[in-house]
Amino acid sequence: MQCCGQWKPVAAMVAVNFALAVTNFLVKKILDEGVSHIIILIYRQAISAVFLAPIAYFWERKSRPKLTARILCHLFLTALIGATLSQYFFLLGLEYTTATFSCAFINMVPAVTFMLALPFGLEKVDIRNKAGGAKVFGTLVCIAGAMVLTLYRGKTLVKSNSRATTHIINYANTMISTKKKERWAIGSILLTVGCIFWSSWFLLQARIGKTYPYQYSSTAFLSFFSAIQSAILSLVAERNFSKWILKGKLELITVTYAGMVASGLCYVGMSWCVKQKGPVFTSAFTPLVQIFVAMFDFFILHGQIYFGSVVGSILVVIGLYILLWGRNSEAEETNQRKQPQVEQEEDRNARSQV
Repeated sequence: MQCCGQWKPVAAMVAVNFALAVTNFLVKKILDEGVSHIIILIYRQAISAVFLAPIAYFWERKSRPKLTARILCHLFLTALIGATLSQYFFLLGLEYTTATFSCAFINMVPAVTFMLALPFGLEKVDIRNKAGGAKVFGTLVCIAGAMVLTLYRGKTLVKSNSRATTHIINYANTMISTKKKERWAIGSILLTVGCIFWSSWFLLQARIGKTYPYQYSSTAFLSFFSAIQSAILSLVAERNFSKWILKGKLELITVTYAGMVASGLCYVGMSWCVKQKGPVFTSAFTPLVQIFVAMFDFFILHGQIYFGSVVGSILVVIGLYILLWGRNSEAEETNQRKQPQVEQEEDRNARSQV
């Protein structure tokens, strides 16, 4: 049972990143059809708030404490950084680039989160210890795999002979050569800013989880505040109200799925994992998004598998395994150190009762 409990956060983060990969894949399709990124953000956050509000009320109403002005300010700030700004810049960068290219930038999140967590004391590393060294080494291997996924393609290992592949490749080459529609430099800057905001959210969530450790309620408030913030932002960025109307079935399905699953359940799962294992552990799984997107590209769009994608994916998995081993070893060492203290306190209590 204890072993199953240790692997619950791992299974949760794999499921979360799979769901986020599906979201990125679907959102890119409706962005290419002309749907505004800020409108997608408003609808998905509003749907998330409506979806999570009754769940939070019935599930956490007995254990949830009263809201204070300080907690509300923290939740508002968390929504601004972790939902509104991070998703705004990411969706804007996704509009200028492609789904695979955008997911490659998410690979920077573990490194940025790790570097930000050290000065704030949210992550402690003792290089002289095996567990601490494994955490650092596993993070570096994961980052190396992410960089390979991002920067290196290599030879084609598996080709697709379908006509759809030829059409997609020709279409992609045409889109890349069109500078007006694919502004890669601007898109890269926007994606980088979005990744920094997302990394900051993991750290803020670690603080919020201590003062308000109720994932459904905090995520519902986060989505509610983010919907209001996005609506205010849309008045500046998007004044064409005709774009607020979603017309096709794919647009409705994508926005509903993104709201209920990506902005709703996925944020609940990430908040729970941050509470259980910390921000660095949770962010370390983000490179899995690109691996899943590459799988969708191959099996659904009949894309090609490159040598760099295989090597990068293997390095990411190895790095995650080493990081998980280091954290589990560190947790066991901490429990062994606390055990004598607990036994001494129990002996003192027994003697005082006698």
